[in-house]
Amino acid sequence: MLQETTKTLLQNSKNLLAFSAGGDSTALLFLLLENKIPFDIAIVNYGLREQSKEEVAYAKQLAEEYNFVCHVKNAPKIEKNFEAEARSLRYSFFEELIDHNGYENLLTAHHLGDRFEWFLMQFCKGAGCVELSGMKNVEERKNYTLVRPLLDLEKQELLEYLNDRKIKYFEDESNSDERYTRNYFRHNFSQPLLEKYLGGIKKSFSYIDQDVASLIKDVKLDSINQLAYFQTNDKRTNLVYIDRYLKGQGHLITANDKKELLENESVVIGRKYIVVQDERYVFIAPYLEAKDMDKQLKEKFRLLKVPVKLRGYLAADAEALELVSLLLQ
Repeated sequence: MLQETTKTLLQNSKNLLAFSAGGDSTALLFLLLENKIPFDIAIVNYGLREQSKEEVAYAKQLAEEYNFVCHVKNAPKIEKNFEAEARSLRYSFFEELIDHNGYENLLTAHHLGDRFEWFLMQFCKGAGCVELSGMKNVEERKNYTLVRPLLDLEKQELLEYLNDRKIKYFEDESNSDERYTRNYFRHNFSQPLLEKYLGGIKKSFSYIDQDVASLIKDVKLDSINQLAYFQTNDKRTNLVYIDRYLKGQGHLITANDKKELLENESVVIGRKYIVVQDERYVFIAPYLEAKDMDKQLKEKFRLLKVPVKLRGYLAADAEALELVSLLLQ
């Protein structure tokens, strides 16, 4: 069931599987075992359901039985905006483990249904081809590679795999709660459509991926310290690479951020990053306010026409300033 390219990528790597004990991640776990792919697992207990204790116990049981490491995090109580906060907490935990243990790949059990839900949600918000294409099988992040080995498989295929082998897994009752937008789209739109048009939907995503690859130019992204930069003069391509880079830094840009990036040359993202797009280069850096600069440095910025909001970071990083000076001459 796993693609050969995925198996080749993972078989000689150090892999961390994001595990929940649900059907998707349990199927991925046993597919990894079946293909002799090495991995450890990480599971987060949010403490919202009594069943979550059983799920953690099952994760530990599998680790002992199949001889891999099980990392567990007991999350603090999340008071509001649960989905976003839980995601942030979860990925922070995974990235800490990656840093401390040298994992090269983070594996998640996102499948075709997840991708189609995302497609429909973005379509209803207003999106272009790149946003509609959504998740990728392989995405480079800051210090690891995010791999989704199940992205071409539908949920029912995974459940049949588990049921045929009588493999235990858990159902999360919150998946039926339509107060969550994803669940609403899943139960009312994506799931019925996948049941009726699975083959066509798979083909459509394949065509969309090919179209996006032809539309978006290849860009070489470089960095020095905390300044990233690349060279293009196409704002649509810029947006794709800005989004990818910031996602790799753990920051998701909003629809409003994307709109501003298409309309403006200098944009502060989430009060954390400054993105500058001039005629030749795109610069991305932490956003720092420019304070107490001497007259000589101010004059240098003026002559180079460095955007005001980028000056704070460059004033604090002499190496980045020297590089930008050379690029903008």
